[in-house]
Amino acid sequence: MGIPYANVRKLRVGNLKLEIYPDPAAAAAAAATYVADTLRSLSKEASDIGVIFATGVSQLLTLRVLTQLPGLPWSQIRGFHLDEYVGLPVSHPASFRYYLQKNLTSCVQMKEFSEIDGTASDLDQVCIDYGNRLRSSNPQLCLLGVGENGHLAFNDPGEADFDDARDVKVVTLDKVCRQQQMAEGWFKSIGEVPRRALTLTIPPILRVPRLIVSVPGPRKARIVKEMLESPISTACPATILRSHPDATVYLDEESASELNGMSTLGRESIPAKEKLRAAN
Repeated sequence: MGIPYANVRKLRVGNLKLEIYPDPAAAAAAAATYVADTLRSLSKEASDIGVIFATGVSQLLTLRVLTQLPGLPWSQIRGFHLDEYVGLPVSHPASFRYYLQKNLTSCVQMKEFSEIDGTASDLDQVCIDYGNRLRSSNPQLCLLGVGENGHLAFNDPGEADFDDARDVKVVTLDKVCRQQQMAEGWFKSIGEVPRRALTLTIPPILRVPRLIVSVPGPRKARIVKEMLESPISTACPATILRSHPDATVYLDEESASELNGMSTLGRESIPAKEKLRAAN
């Protein structure tokens, strides 16, 4: 099922599928619809469905639509999230546990939701335990965003490792990442943004069979261009998405605005450092 916009553009860069919508609301509705259709299909194949949810501004509209759609198999879903700040209490509005309680788990009745506790005394054990729960759940679907520095989850360029032996680890957040958290209104100053976080690493994200990546708004235009045109490397961790067999990126006109005219042309192929071709 798709969103009926005549001017939506569907393209590919490598394996990566791109869908460009007129505005963030349309992109979010399309992403939520795809997630919903996938969950309904998966519910016929298994009693438990592992799903990883992202947080942040990029996910708000998608979660709002998704939690209001009828007939979804929430009672079969074992949920996880991507990351959490170290030392930030769950009551803090910027806590990702707080975010997901407000925007997801209080809105629907899931079978189970596993939270990352960034306030625990033994963070290494939290990483081990969460990684084990994640592996045993075998997630089939992951909702993602992309940071302004190209991070996936909290795998900033200086921390990302495409061959990381750990599924969950403690990382130090770089300045660009911390500035983004402040600019989006989660904190009043960069000094308030925690310097460390717990995050899923790149390998467990890439193991998930389907990735849904929402990247709305003008602040993401530069990194979208870099994600699609730069060599695949940890200098821009999101470039690794081009190697995933089933990842779809949902863009709007503003976030796609630097893609060599992609946001103003139709379904024709668009010049880029990699060949862009219209998706079937």
